[in-house]
Amino acid sequence: MSADVRTAAATAAVRYAVPPIDDRAMAHWDQSASVATLSGATMGTRWQVRYAEPENHDPAQLSAEIQGLFATIIADMSHWVAESRLCVINRSPPGEWHSVSADFADVLGTALEVAAVSGGAFDPAIGALVDLWGYGPVAVDRAPMMQEIAAAREGGGWQQLDLDRGACRVRRRGTARLDLSGIAKGHAVDRLSKLLQQNEIFHSLVEIGGEFVGRGLRPDGDPWWVELETPGACAAPIRVALHQCAAATSGDYIRGRHTIDPRTGSPVAHALAVSVIHETAMQADAWATALSVVAPAEMMAMAAARHLRVRALIRREGRIVEWLSPELRAMIDD
Repeated sequence: MSADVRTAAATAAVRYAVPPIDDRAMAHWDQSASVATLSGATMGTRWQVRYAEPENHDPAQLSAEIQGLFATIIADMSHWVAESRLCVINRSPPGEWHSVSADFADVLGTALEVAAVSGGAFDPAIGALVDLWGYGPVAVDRAPMMQEIAAAREGGGWQQLDLDRGACRVRRRGTARLDLSGIAKGHAVDRLSKLLQQNEIFHSLVEIGGEFVGRGLRPDGDPWWVELETPGACAAPIRVALHQCAAATSGDYIRGRHTIDPRTGSPVAHALAVSVIHETAMQADAWATALSVVAPAEMMAMAAARHLRVRALIRREGRIVEWLSPELRAMIDD
């Protein structure tokens, strides 16, 4: 076993991962500010915002803007809302071009880029497989048969999507069905963080369902600390200073083995939890999913080649082992 793969042990001390401090992020820092909190429900999970409260701030107005933002994203990209733009596109005849929002085009464009680089381990056209396994809006009472999986794979796949990013339009070829669940939540976290900045809130920690963006510092001078998901205390905790960066985790530690390998059509069993720290939550979200899908050796090579900051908890021969990418190890002061 290499030095950066460790057998899980709950007795080790907490490790701290700290990125370089961006001096530009110190603008508007006020050590006398109060930390305010807003929270609620969206996208089948919970959201929370903690932020250094500026003067003459109206929390009620901000909360209303946040709810409006979520409503727009859901109406655009939800796999669960029948009249969302995504679902309307999925029901349309193949070959038609559909106008989409700039945000939709940005999310799908990023998804297609990750799909290409990951060899299809991440796939924004996995909707038919998601529904087949009962992970979509309609429950199923049995596991799919092999011929059903084969048919869903044959008609789907990211290669069946055409995106005209400049004109904000998308086209499906064949029966490929969009599902942006592996990236839309990350996008929502980024947009929420941007909304705060538009309201002159420059020091904040934003979370939606365990995906985070941290900007600036707390008023007391500390960073916004976030602990990476460590199910069952199976490894030493890692606390990340989310300073001008994002974190996302994918795995089966909450919802069971729901991450589908688009290349086989079946759920993966080896990834307990894969966390990615990135400049944006959208990228962190997509890469956490892609790296959860590929086999451990391929995951390590892919993360290293892309210079990604990754912590993976992987099932191996009846044990949970931990792997840290070189970029994440460099952030940790042992």
